[in-house]
Amino acid sequence: MRLMGVILVLTSLRTVHSQRTPTISYITQEQIKDIGGTVEFACSVQYSQDYPVLWIKVSGNREDQLPISTNTALIIRDSRFSLRSDPSGNTYTLQIKDIQETDEGYYLCQILISTSSKISAEVQLTVRRPPVISDNSTRSVVVHEGQEAIMECHAGGHPTPKISWRRDNNAILPTGGSTYRGNVLKIPSVTKFDRGTYYCVADNGVGRGARRNINLEVSFAPVITAPRPRIGQALTYDQNLECHVEAYPPPGITWLQKDVVLSDNIHYSISHFATADEYTDTTLRVLNIEKSQYGKFTCRAANNMGSAETEVELFETVVPICPPACGIRYYYAAGVIPISSGPILALALLVTLMAR
Repeated sequence: MRLMGVILVLTSLRTVHSQRTPTISYITQEQIKDIGGTVEFACSVQYSQDYPVLWIKVSGNREDQLPISTNTALIIRDSRFSLRSDPSGNTYTLQIKDIQETDEGYYLCQILISTSSKISAEVQLTVRRPPVISDNSTRSVVVHEGQEAIMECHAGGHPTPKISWRRDNNAILPTGGSTYRGNVLKIPSVTKFDRGTYYCVADNGVGRGARRNINLEVSFAPVITAPRPRIGQALTYDQNLECHVEAYPPPGITWLQKDVVLSDNIHYSISHFATADEYTDTTLRVLNIEKSQYGKFTCRAANNMGSAETEVELFETVVPICPPACGIRYYYAAGVIPISSGPILALALLVTLMAR
């Protein structure tokens, strides 16, 4: 009687066990990982010994499904994927190494009961991507002084990158402050002082962010300054007349005396040296100065935005000016006066000579 009772109990327990519906007791929560990282999904099941347990990749729009594994065997051939299970067979862990952007989506842990009956639970994988500045972002801008300048910066990535603007050397932005946030930087009325390099910075906390240099060029009329508006030199010696020109686009530069345009010849040598797109230094070297060359010279610059000019006066001196008349000697009837002896001594000797 006792044996029969034990058999009845075991039979009853086995019947109850076989009638239990398989369940998923645990699945990993949503995962957010960087590209190139590693992720693991764990799925714990109960009462599933007689049924296949699958991992399935579902695309973001849920239209495509890709079976990855069944029970302890991988279906796909990809060395980045691996599968392990505990000895009891209750937990199946899917691992993905070197995560790629295409790995993003939903992963289903599914118990297949029949062709029409499934039990599923899902976990979402979000792949964080570093910012990439889009090609439709501004690369350079050229505007006239007084016009509006618009610079745009757009970037992709996950999470959505935030855009900020800076200026070269952390100079103050035309909008005020050293930083401006937003996809579009507008300068309502540009001045020549606004020209230069602006930095569009995209950051979403993934990697080191992305940056693009945007060059803002401002067209403006020439501005001319003369470092030495009056400069002297003795007869028969050379002297340099200089002007500093600021303009964009680069202007045409001419030197004039008494409204006559000067050119390179035995009396003059003209040179231009561009220190930057907007800056040009120009020098008129007057050679072997004659009496008729003393007076005012005009330095003139012009571009499509306008023109400007300034005057430099060359006057006569008794003693040669150094530079450019350096290391020379001044001859007189009684001997040689070294200019390096000093202008006062030279002048004294000249006065003595003239008094004879």
